[in-house]
Amino acid sequence: MKKILQDLAYGELESLILSLGEKKFRVRQAYDGLMRGKKISQINLPSALRQRLLEEYEDEPIRIIETLVSADGTEKYLFRLADGNIIEGVFMRYKYGNTQCVSTQVGCRMGCKFCASTLGGLVRNLTAGEILAQVLAVNSLHGGTAEKRAVTNLVLMGSGEPLDNYDNVIKFLRNVTAEGGINISARNISLSTCGLVPKIYSLADENIPLNLTISLHQTTDEGRARTMPVAKKYSIAEILKACDYYFEKTGRRYIFEYSLIAGENCGNEHADGLISLLKGRPCHVNLIRLNEVKERDLNTITEKQAYRFLGLLEKGGLSATLRRQIGADIGGACGQLRASRLNDKKE
Repeated sequence: MKKILQDLAYGELESLILSLGEKKFRVRQAYDGLMRGKKISQINLPSALRQRLLEEYEDEPIRIIETLVSADGTEKYLFRLADGNIIEGVFMRYKYGNTQCVSTQVGCRMGCKFCASTLGGLVRNLTAGEILAQVLAVNSLHGGTAEKRAVTNLVLMGSGEPLDNYDNVIKFLRNVTAEGGINISARNISLSTCGLVPKIYSLADENIPLNLTISLHQTTDEGRARTMPVAKKYSIAEILKACDYYFEKTGRRYIFEYSLIAGENCGNEHADGLISLLKGRPCHVNLIRLNEVKERDLNTITEKQAYRFLGLLEKGGLSATLRRQIGADIGGACGQLRASRLNDKKE
């Protein structure tokens, strides 16, 4: 596989193009073309320069090969990478703007039992440019440019654990927020982790004021370990201490995701446990009705039951919301479309 030109920050691209004997204005031409989601072969550059770049760099790092559209307007994409691997992403429309969910790895090794992304394990990390190329492709698909974006918000909640691909994810965050590029504000970006404690500390020190989201899903270490193997390594107490550090360094409140699983984590005692853990902290609880994965023996609860649980948290003094279920008719949860495609290939 060739290198990915979208991996390069503007200064790195400048060094590359100047080293090829080109004038400085070619750097902006190349960069602007990439930020518009163009292939190298489509950018308005001298043919000799395009050929030099194509000798070393992929013309199209990712391609949308399938699009599913939900009745609620949510779009789900299957992307093919240059090496033939596939990943997926989601485009969600909200009143405040359009949010894209991006993947950071091909597969995942975290083993969470409610997630389809981890079914086949981790295949490989995505490069910073492969993560960015997802955003550029979808932004272009919806008529967006770097100046007038169709994608206004990002969530790193697709396949993969972002903090397990730390260096590539940090470079992606710096590139996607760079002035002169697509320049999405870090405050409009959410990163979701299952709780890799040392990396949360590192992230806090990066000075990137994004929204940190922790997949919690239980109120005790024992309960959490039943569905999340990472809980055997990092305790809830350790996660909360890391969150304290994140708030201290960034001033940004953090968010806990809590998927409601029937018979597992949504009784009165679990509401009391969450209140005991989180009351008084600068955080928010985002309740999610579980997107059921056919390969897993876990079930969701009714909307009425979900709102009852939400009411208990609010009564106990927590800031909490129930996430609107969108894209359920197209397998909206991360990993479901990819898993389906891989199963089709096996059959």
